[in-house]
Amino acid sequence: MANMRKYPYDLGGSSWVTRLHLLLLAGVLALAGPVPLCGEDSDCLQVGREVANKGWLLFSAQTPAGDFDLFISRPDGSARRNLTDSREWSEFGARFSPDGKRILYRRLLHEPKAMVNHGMWGAMGELVIANADGSHPVLFGGHGEYPWASWSPDGKQLACLYKREGKIKFIDIASKKVVREMPRQGIFQQLYWSPDGKRLVGTANMEGYDWNVEMIELDNEKATMISRGLNCTPDWFEGDSNRVIYSNRLPGLGSEYGWTTLMQATADGKSRSLVYAERGRHIYYGCTSPDNRYAIFSFPKTDGGTDGPLAIIRLADAPIIVPDDFKEMHALYPNAKSGPVFRLTQPGFEPHWTYAEIGGP
Repeated sequence: MANMRKYPYDLGGSSWVTRLHLLLLAGVLALAGPVPLCGEDSDCLQVGREVANKGWLLFSAQTPAGDFDLFISRPDGSARRNLTDSREWSEFGARFSPDGKRILYRRLLHEPKAMVNHGMWGAMGELVIANADGSHPVLFGGHGEYPWASWSPDGKQLACLYKREGKIKFIDIASKKVVREMPRQGIFQQLYWSPDGKRLVGTANMEGYDWNVEMIELDNEKATMISRGLNCTPDWFEGDSNRVIYSNRLPGLGSEYGWTTLMQATADGKSRSLVYAERGRHIYYGCTSPDNRYAIFSFPKTDGGTDGPLAIIRLADAPIIVPDDFKEMHALYPNAKSGPVFRLTQPGFEPHWTYAEIGGP
C-alpha cells in the first residue's frame, strides 16, 4: 500500500521462526507505543494504569518529514496510530465532537514558509470534518474560512471567531449558514464553546489588560475577565461549564522571563488556583478528561512552541510543583505536592480527550 513504510531493520535469521518472532515483536512494540518516563516511580505508574483504558487522546505532532499529522492513542501512550499520514499537508488543532464520533481540524499545505503557529493556528489553512478514526474527511471551508471553529454541545453548529470583522459567528453545519452574530469583545484567539452551550471562552485583550482569559455569556453577551497576568490557551473543563483550564506566565517568577504554569479558574473570575508548575518548563495546551479527574498538557521546547512531550496528572493531586526546591512557586502555594506526574515520551500539540470508543484499523 502507498502509505506503508519500509521496516528499517534486517529481518534475516537462521529460520523462518526467528523472522516470525521478530515480526511479532515489532507488532507488539508498535501497539504498545512509547514507554512512559516513570522509571520505578510506582505513583507515576499507577496514574498510567488508571488512565490506560479511559478512551482516547487526539493530538497533532511533527513528523520526521517536517509536516504535522494527527494521531490518536490511549491515554497511557499505547495503541498510537497516525490518522492522516500525509506529506503534502500539515494537519493540526483537532477536536473530538461532543459525542466522540467526529473530529474537526485544520490542514495547511506543507511548505517551508507555512509553519504551524502556536497562537494563530486556528485561523490558518482549511477546516476539515471527518469521522473520529480519521476516515471520510470532508473539506468544510477554504483557506482562512471558519477560523477558530468550535463544536456546539449538540455537534450541529460551530462558533467561529472573525478577528478582523470584530465578530463571533455561529454556523449551522448542515447548511453552512450563519444563524447568529455577536461582537467578539476583545477575544482574538482560542475560542471554545462551553459543554452546556451557554458560554464561550477565549484569549482576549480586555479592560486595558493584554493576554487574558475572557468568558462571554451567550444569553446577554456579558463579558467577564477570569484571569490576571499573561494568559492564553484556555479550555473548558470537559464536564464543567463553570471551570476553565489555561496557561499563565508571571515574569520574574523563577526567572526574569518567568515560567508558564497551568491554572484553573471559575467562570465568574472569582477563584483562581494553580494546577501544575515546573521550573525550566513552559506548560501549555491544558485539557481535562471528560470526567474532570485528570488533566493532560504539553511541554513545548520553547515558550510559544508547538508540540512537546505530554504529561497527565490527577486533578485531585493538584496543585503540583516540580521540583521540590522551586521556592518561588512554593512560596505562593505552600501546600502543593511534587507529583505524581505521568510523563509520555510522545509529543503532542493541543491534545483533546474522549471516553467514546473509536473504531478503524
